[in-house]
Amino acid sequence: MIQQKRIFEPAGRIKGLPKQFFAALVGKANAQAAKGRDVINLGQGNPDQPTPAHIVAKLKEAADNPLYHRYPPFSGYRFLKEAIAFRYKEDYNVELDPDTEVAILFGGKTGLIEISQCLLDPGDICLVPDPGYPDYWSGVALAGAEMRFMPLRKENGFLPDYAAVPAADANRAKLMFLNYPNNPTGAIADPAFYADTVEFASRYGIAVASDFAYGAIGFDGRRPVSFLETPGAKEVGIEFYTLSKTYNMAGWRVGFAAGNAQIVSLINLIQDHYYCSLFGGIQEAAAAALTGPQQCVKELNALYERRREALFDELGRIGWKADRPGGSFFCWLPVPPGYGSAEFADLLLERADVVVAPGVGFGASGEGYVRLGLLADEERLREAVRRIGALGLFG
Repeated sequence: MIQQKRIFEPAGRIKGLPKQFFAALVGKANAQAAKGRDVINLGQGNPDQPTPAHIVAKLKEAADNPLYHRYPPFSGYRFLKEAIAFRYKEDYNVELDPDTEVAILFGGKTGLIEISQCLLDPGDICLVPDPGYPDYWSGVALAGAEMRFMPLRKENGFLPDYAAVPAADANRAKLMFLNYPNNPTGAIADPAFYADTVEFASRYGIAVASDFAYGAIGFDGRRPVSFLETPGAKEVGIEFYTLSKTYNMAGWRVGFAAGNAQIVSLINLIQDHYYCSLFGGIQEAAAAALTGPQQCVKELNALYERRREALFDELGRIGWKADRPGGSFFCWLPVPPGYGSAEFADLLLERADVVVAPGVGFGASGEGYVRLGLLADEERLREAVRRIGALGLFG
């Protein structure tokens, strides 16, 4: 007797998840590469440089420690939290209590999804930047909450305009995401903006989630500002940081949240139910990254700035006019007249073998742009632009 295959009905929270934008992008790129094409993939945010050697060496050494072969403490080792507090004091003059104001994360993305589950109930509102990192949407969807988008416009430096947030939405909002240096626009924020943010959040009782993933990457001599540098920031919010970009540790999956002690305790609580913290060897290597020599960070920042200049030099040659990013490793480029962002991205893949991310994938306000990552060497970036220029769409 042949038994019919059973079909399981997914839970509503799964069916309500947004489409995984980057998975579809990778699929298209891989399909083109499978045809034997020389594809230049500038559409993803995957660092292309190796982890610095002294960090790798520390992991190899730590892997031999039998202490780390046992379960780690649920909220992580204190030495890593101390290292995080040390780095924030050194870089931003921010005091953090390792015991109450730091949570260790399985990469920054995990925390950005967890915070919605910690603070939002069905029917609550979360203010989300548009365009913005799509995984903010995932956490809100899993919490059963609602999103209200804050458009990021070029004329406002790709910063949200708090005066434009309807009072009805602000009064119902419990959480707000920010991200500077910004993905996808490359914009940076200044202290005055963060002061306005603290005032706005305090007035309406909104928790601020500052995504500082690109905090180490700033150009033209400008150091990116941490939200936690702002007076009153720890009273209203928290900052998420990842070692993925700063130290090329994307595959290591280590990050942290820092700031408001109550929110930190909630993140630690939800993680008690999900995980038993990170492998101790990775925690020791992460601490070595944070407390060790930071020359590798400076060199990486300089590398991205050289790549930016090479890219924009070539963009100028083909007549593609765009503003240089102030930080992050992304460039936000306007599409030529007559094209939508998804249509233009498909055209570049099919006719130039260049992968870019369509702006509409980051929200409705991203329409009219594509995002390009500085994640190939200078000559490869120039080659990508030359291929695009050969299509005759600019100038």
